Amino acid sequence: MKSDFIFDRVVERRGTGSVKWDMRDDDVIPIWVADMDFESPREVQDAIVERARHGIYGYTIESVGLYKAVTDWLSRRHDWTIEQDWIAFTPGVMPGIRGLLQALSRPGDKVILQSPVYPPFFSAIRDSGCHVLNNQLKYEHSRYTMDFADLEEKAKDPRTKALILCSPHNPVGRVWTRDELTMLGNICMEHGVVVISDEIHSDLIYREYKHIPLASICNELRDNTITCISPSKTFNLAGLKTAYLVIPDSEVRRQFRSSVLPRQATIFGGIAAEAAYTWGDQWLDALLDYLQGNRRFLAGYLSEKIPQIEEVEAEGTYLVWLDCRKLGMDNEDLERFMLDKVGLWVNQGYSFGSGGDGFIRMNIGCPRSILEKALTRLHSAVDNL
Repeated sequence: MKSDFIFDRVVERRGTGSVKWDMRDDDVIPIWVADMDFESPREVQDAIVERARHGIYGYTIESVGLYKAVTDWLSRRHDWTIEQDWIAFTPGVMPGIRGLLQALSRPGDKVILQSPVYPPFFSAIRDSGCHVLNNQLKYEHSRYTMDFADLEEKAKDPRTKALILCSPHNPVGRVWTRDELTMLGNICMEHGVVVISDEIHSDLIYREYKHIPLASICNELRDNTITCISPSKTFNLAGLKTAYLVIPDSEVRRQFRSSVLPRQATIFGGIAAEAAYTWGDQWLDALLDYLQGNRRFLAGYLSEKIPQIEEVEAEGTYLVWLDCRKLGMDNEDLERFMLDKVGLWVNQGYSFGSGGDGFIRMNIGCPRSILEKALTRLHSAVDNL
């Protein structure tokens, strides 16, 4: 597909206060944290500039247009119809999840995770005074699946109050099927376990797959699910601090809104989100094509030149989970090798909990020239082992 969007262009990010680029020496290539090295859509940039020209940046509320943009986007992209009243804005998905844990649990309660999984989930649960119950994913034949028998046992515990679902899954890249989601949802519903579904990567799905919002499957699962979403991953807006929760249950909405955490998007976050959801379809479609090309390039390069490192095929997200166990290194040696010998800053698998030892997470949301440079370095370093 020919596109007017230039994802091959390298934009200099050093010196901008970038978490990704300004925290290591210039000779290290950062392909770790989940933000992309692409400019956001032009319509988003224009909307921010227009609002900035107003010159007054006081306290703000979400516009009617933002609510409509969100509901239209979910309907158009995910076949999911929601009520505007169900939406609760928040500066980020993680602040939203922390607020939900505060509202839904008490110290000593238990919350289920499915490791290897996004590290801040662990600290959010522990900071709320709750205990982590790990329903570890099964890894067989280079593919991750859920362990439903173990999930059933953990959900039966009367102190288990919630499950945090990562859908699509970060870091393993699974896009859960309708059958998988239905089984998980039914187990949780049967045992009174609320599902907090982090769907922040839900727009970033490769062509062969389809994201299904858990809450869209049926009314019963809808009422037992709180969905956490943000345009930040989709449109590269992480620094603008905008996200929202979809909370169909009115009592849970009330509890969440009475929590002490901030509940609004930021002034420019709301402006950017509305513009992105209103005008961003073509940009996103072109991005997905480009990311698919990066994924194919990575898979081919590893297969041909670095067979010691195996890709876990990503079905969604621009994050790739790589199995480095054939290198024969422990976690400390692998981390030191990647940073000091290769000159790559990646996420180490052990930080994602049990099941992550010997893996790394790599961000391919970058111009292909940067990805190729990173892989060339990796190839050279592995050859010299």
